[in-house]
Amino acid sequence: MFQLNKKIAVVTGGGSGIGRAVAHALSKQGALVYIVDLNIADAEKVVNEIKNDAGNAVAKNCDVSNQQQVKEVFDQIGKHDILVNSAGVSHIGKADNTSAEDFDRVINVNVKGVYNCLHVSVPLLKINGGGVIINLCSIAAHVGLNDRFAYSMSKGAVYAMTLSVAKDYINDNIRCNCISPARVHTPFVDGFLAKNYPGKEAEMFEKLSKSQPIGRMAKPAEIASLIVFLSSDEASFITGTDYPIDGGFITLNN
Repeated sequence: MFQLNKKIAVVTGGGSGIGRAVAHALSKQGALVYIVDLNIADAEKVVNEIKNDAGNAVAKNCDVSNQQQVKEVFDQIGKHDILVNSAGVSHIGKADNTSAEDFDRVINVNVKGVYNCLHVSVPLLKINGGGVIINLCSIAAHVGLNDRFAYSMSKGAVYAMTLSVAKDYINDNIRCNCISPARVHTPFVDGFLAKNYPGKEAEMFEKLSKSQPIGRMAKPAEIASLIVFLSSDEASFITGTDYPIDGGFITLNN
């Protein structure tokens, strides 16, 4: 089950965090994985990790907010079966203290970046006879979170784009779904705590972990496992769906 032999996957933001775990997981199931990342050194590091684990991967440098760069990279990749839109940025702030510059940055990466990849990938998937698209959404698209105004906006857009793409290309054999994680323990979390709570990292880590009813943050590999399932033929009847993977945050945190 869940075999991806002879499949070609593209993972944006695959050089770190959730994207890195997704790249590893797809490779272990037999896919050739293109790791598309703004930080080429990180992407190449993950490629080496995958190759050392007997997998197959290629690094591609790309700013997903730049449509011309995205087009050039996908032209190089060509035929592919799976697209995972994992590249994204976070932002802390409310409507009245989020600057126009920060708002634009979040839109450019989290919204326009996903659009750019969809815009370029969908025609290639249609030529290929279909494929799978998985977008990284968030619980922020579904519930109110403190100080996450711009980030929540961007993930709401990702959710809406997922539904539109699923509807528009269902007859082209293209499935499009998204997943909505709660907090995931990535290097971003550690960096955020070190920057904003110096000396109190352990205390704040525990507090953030316990904000999930299950009592801990997710592991990147757990998110990746869901993406493997949605990428596989076993999920061939699933499209236009968002999957909360949140330790009970949306339904039990009241």
